[in-house]
Parts: sequence; structure tokens; C-alpha cells
Amino acid sequence: MNLTIETQRLLLREMRLSDAEALYEMDANPNVHKYLWNKPLTSITEVHDYIHLVREQYINNKIGRFVVVLKETNELIGWAGLKYNTEMVNNKVGFYDIGYRLNEQFWGKGYASEASFAWLNYGFKEMKIEVMDAAAHSENIASNTILQKIGMKMTEHYLEDGISWNWYQLKNNIQK
Repeated sequence: MNLTIETQRLLLREMRLSDAEALYEMDANPNVHKYLWNKPLTSITEVHDYIHLVREQYINNKIGRFVVVLKETNELIGWAGLKYNTEMVNNKVGFYDIGYRLNEQFWGKGYASEASFAWLNYGFKEMKIEVMDAAAHSENIASNTILQKIGMKMTEHYLEDGISWNWYQLKNNIQK
């Protein structure tokens, strides 16, 4: 993909294999995976596989998760972006969701919200997505707060593998 999105503090660009070390550092942290089935990564090979999957999504769906780079330091701090879901989630398939994951040292600084606002804008204005979806673990206060801050409304609760999740949606109200 030849897409880069810039915000005040962040650069959002496509994920590359050269990003594997920084992504592995993030995803090997048990705290990052506390609300993601408590399964931190144990091998950088898992990151390589994920990057290949994301790059396939760029080709197949014209969108996917992008790395988040702090402009001030050029440091990769996580990922954020849109995903077209072709697998069943909450009894739904064929929908766009917004997501983010940051390295723990960058939590609480507004980066996830900043990236998410940029992705909502891109998804609604450029891609003309009608409805954006998202999910957050019911106990993940920070993630639920971010989704609400960007304007998403919780529409239901659902269980996946015995874990309670909140489902969010936001309709595109931008003039087409």
C-alpha cells in the first residue's frame, strides 16, 4: 500500500518485516495481552507471520493495521488501523473494525485516540465506510474509554471463549 497518514504527533504507515523487533517487544509483554486472552507472543516468528497476514490484507482488502510511529523520535510505538473482517466475530462477518495496540510505555498519552480519530476520518471520508465496528474486553477500562472518546457507541455485550466483550459501532455521518 502506498498510504501514510500523519497526525500532530504520529505517523501511521504500512507494516514492514523490518518492524518485527519493535512489534515483538510489544506483543511479548504480558501486560499488553492482559485483555487479549493472556497469550503474549513467545517467538519473533509469530510476529513475522502476523506481518505477512497484515500485508495480505493490504492486497486483498485495500486496508489493514498500520504501525504507529512517534514523529518526535521516529520510534515505533505500536499499531492501529482498520481491518476488513472476513471471519466471524460476534456472529458478524464482512465488516470494518478499528483497532489499536501500543507498547506499554506509551499508554495513557492519548496516542491510541489520536491514531483512531485519524483512521475514523480516513475510513469515513476516503473509503466511504457506512458503519465502523470495534470490540473491547469488558474489563479493559482504557480501551472502552478510547472507543467512547472517539464517538463510538456500545451496542451490545457478547461472550467469546467465556470472555465478556463490549461491541461498539459508529455510523458514518460525514457528507458523501
